[in-house]
Order: sequence, then structure tokens, then C-alpha cells
Amino acid sequence: MASDTDANPGPGQLPLNFPHKVALGSEDFFISASNESAYDLISAWPNWPKRNLMLVGPSGSGKTHLAAIWSHMVSATVVTAADLTSDAVPGLAEHAALVIEDLPGAELDDTVLFHLLNLLNEHRRSLLITTTDFSSSWPVKLPDLASRLRAVPVIELGRPDEPLLRAVLVKLFADRQLAVEETVVSFLLTRMERSIADARRLVELIDRKALSDKSRVTRPFVSKLMKDLEAG
Repeated sequence: MASDTDANPGPGQLPLNFPHKVALGSEDFFISASNESAYDLISAWPNWPKRNLMLVGPSGSGKTHLAAIWSHMVSATVVTAADLTSDAVPGLAEHAALVIEDLPGAELDDTVLFHLLNLLNEHRRSLLITTTDFSSSWPVKLPDLASRLRAVPVIELGRPDEPLLRAVLVKLFADRQLAVEETVVSFLLTRMERSIADARRLVELIDRKALSDKSRVTRPFVSKLMKDLEAG
């Protein structure tokens, strides 16, 4: 929660929007039916079927969190699809372990990605890829790249289920030192998107609005805020 020095904004003003650190450690990862298989496989490294793995799942399903857990576990370098350029490939291939998030990206360069995968395989490096879609739906034009991607083992994350989102909401409120009743959490679960990202967004908005209004976080308070959001 924001500090006391920010608790007295002027009339109609919101508190200053200081960033709230998102915890991405293994102790902060909640396991449920939607992600248990993926978590178990990430944790099983280095006993993977191959040295590489592709995490597939919708936005907000926990891919970035699992990638962060694995990168910490193996001291991996984390890059995004936008970082894959021809000049960067030789240096990326030198890292002992690599995470590439959000493939295929806005503009997939088949040749660059194929060259990188070849070098990683040649140097026996470990690779974790995160994506929202199976590689068969990517705009791949290079047959050799398509073949190489099909050979990467895949584990799928489901959309967060209610037990997972409930646990995440409770922790997010606790992290901001917000005391809320179970009815508040249950109400949010009936109104929010099924994503961890939306849970973080809503808790941040609730925290800022409660601080601005000097109000307790009650069900009527949250209900009014949600109605205001739905009204645009």
C-alpha cells in the first residue's frame, strides 16, 4: 500500500502511482489444476525430455512467472521476441540457458530464429520459450524452422481457474496491507477476467481508489468501482 505521505491528495486527485513490485519467486506461485503439470515440468529441470521446452497459454495464465522461476533456477538470460536480431544471435547463443518470451512477436524473422535454435543446439544450451499460440499457427515460411519448432516439447497452461484466482487475489490484497472480507474476493471473481494480470490490475485500482477516498475496501465500495469501470 502507498505510504502515509501519499494519503492526503487534493480533492478529486488520485495518489501518486508509485510502482508496486510484482513477486515472481517460486514461493509466490500458486499451484492449481490449470498449471500443475507445467509447474512440475519446470521444476523437473534438468530432467527434461530435451534441453528445450515451449510454454503455451493465454495471456495472464502464469507463463512469465514460470519463466522467471526457471530463469532464477538456472541463471538464464531472459529476452523477448523483439530482441531476436541477426546481430544479437551469436551473443545469445553463448548463454548457458535462455528464455525467449512472447514468440513469435510482431515480425518473426524465420532465418534469425532458425540460426539461433541451431546454435543453441550445437552448443548444448537450454532454452525455454513462452507463447500464447502453438508454433503451428505462427507465420513461419521456412520449412526447416517449422520442423525444428515441431520438435520442441510443449506444455500447455490453462486459463486460471477460480481456486487459483482466489488465492492470487488474497495474496495481492495482503501484499498491499489491505484487509478485505471474503465477500469482496468472491464478488470480484464473478466480475473479473480470468487472468492473473487482471487480478493485479483490479487490486491496484482498488488500492489507489481506497486511498484516494480514505475508504475501507468493502463489497459496496468494490461494487461501485466495478460499475464505474464498466461504464467507462
